[in-house]
Amino acid sequence: MRFFLFSIRPLYANAVFSGVKKYELRRGFIDELTTGDIVFLYVSGNEQRIKGLFRAGRIFRGTPQEVWRYVSSDPLSGIGRDAWQYIAGSSRAVAVEVVDPCVFSRQPSLHDIRAVFPRWSPPLSYSLLSEKEPVFLLFLEQGLEECLNKK
Repeated sequence: MRFFLFSIRPLYANAVFSGVKKYELRRGFIDELTTGDIVFLYVSGNEQRIKGLFRAGRIFRGTPQEVWRYVSSDPLSGIGRDAWQYIAGSSRAVAVEVVDPCVFSRQPSLHDIRAVFPRWSPPLSYSLLSEKEPVFLLFLEQGLEECLNKK
């Protein structure tokens, strides 16, 4: 199991955590991502915090057109036309099924993290995390354990 940190806008994060959005779309392939990996969500905009996580379910990679056909064929995907605009300009895209979304009780803010790691910046799209990284150990491990223990 690997760990990823995705940046996401508040509107889409809320849709993921409420169970409305069943897939997270990304430009590019994210070759390292596999079913069962954990995806932490850094919510950008006015929230600026790591709000929670989900487990990656099925992963579909292809051209933006192929990915769009895949997710739009599911009437319950929670994916709107605005998602097409996001992936349309890319040569490759990926749809990650959202499984077991979980909101942390303690959500580390950008301010909290930068108080300890002043030069830390959230990823523009995503980053692969090591469970030995100080940010993981200090700010994410507790939320991971909390979510895994809810099952």
